[in-house]
Amino acid sequence: MSGPGRSVSDPMRVLCVLGTRPEAIKLAPVIRCLGASERFDVRVCATGQHRELLDQVLGFFSITPDYDLDLMRPDQSLYDLTARCLTGLREVLLDARPDAVCVQGDTTTVFVAALAAAYAHIPVIHVEAGLRSGDREAPFPEEMNRVLTGHLARWHFAPTERARLALAAEGITDQVHVVGNTVIDALLLARDLVSSGGAGPIAEHFAYLGDRRTVLVTGHRRESFGGPIEQVALAIADVASARPDTVFVYPVHPNPHVLEPIHRLLGGLPNVHLVAPLDYPYLVWLLERSHVVVTDSGGLQEEAPALGKPVLVTRDVTERQEGVDAGTARLVGTDRARLGGELARLLDDESAWQAMARAVNPYGDGHASERIRDLL
Repeated sequence: MSGPGRSVSDPMRVLCVLGTRPEAIKLAPVIRCLGASERFDVRVCATGQHRELLDQVLGFFSITPDYDLDLMRPDQSLYDLTARCLTGLREVLLDARPDAVCVQGDTTTVFVAALAAAYAHIPVIHVEAGLRSGDREAPFPEEMNRVLTGHLARWHFAPTERARLALAAEGITDQVHVVGNTVIDALLLARDLVSSGGAGPIAEHFAYLGDRRTVLVTGHRRESFGGPIEQVALAIADVASARPDTVFVYPVHPNPHVLEPIHRLLGGLPNVHLVAPLDYPYLVWLLERSHVVVTDSGGLQEEAPALGKPVLVTRDVTERQEGVDAGTARLVGTDRARLGGELARLLDDESAWQAMARAVNPYGDGHASERIRDLL
């Protein structure tokens, strides 16, 4: 592909647009892989949909954005975020003049970047294409974003065969490639970077864990705001109160809809540690150290099985059904009794824990980024 005045032998100019921590994690190995090849000229635009969380990951992977829209505002609406992102990206596209725009996943940044590229007649590369829960309201607005992005993209890099079939069911069959999930590339890269840099300071940071079993808990989805997230907190409180020998670590998302109920309902328990969102290397270290993961995060549903950690998913539907089918993850919803019962079973029944811990991770082998590079 070449623009006006450019030769087909020129490097392909790719603008990678990202706005949140999960996008940065999953695009980091792609950016590094493409950037190491003379066939590509890679530039990065950060929308700043998240701020501190995004900056942590970019710094860890030594990625410096060429453009930064700095869009994050306290408790901003999707209307405002979408409008400001679209306007900001117009100027970036005019300056960067990319041959392709690369996005990952399903955030508002992803959809708006794909739309902005389409308005400018620039083809879109969609990494992690084809995930579907089948419910437009869960997760919201992510399910809607990925469906719309799928119909705007030219290249579709699907993580699994199931994702490819989901695209085919919507009539998307051209330039669809099953490559694995780049989150596994990122996880293995991060583990190597942590090891080479020395994990001593990280271990010291978590000295309060001692040798106790650890449960990692996260939760931030919009559809869980209100009653559902309170139910999750109460379930964790029930299990933690009954098992003082087990420690629970909850990196709490800064959104006030998460921060307030979690601190109100879990803040007084001595074996529950409510911490600020962790830098990615700290999260990777803690994930390896954990016995069980309780989460509504898409990325953790993929990362935990790669390290042999059972995952309880606090959602009613998931676009990552492969993990459920393989036995590495279990959908438990947000009901207090059900979540508490499933978590207690994994903590008390070694055979139940082993059955999930030994299941085969369906999300890839750590070489997805190389496949994406070679296909492009």
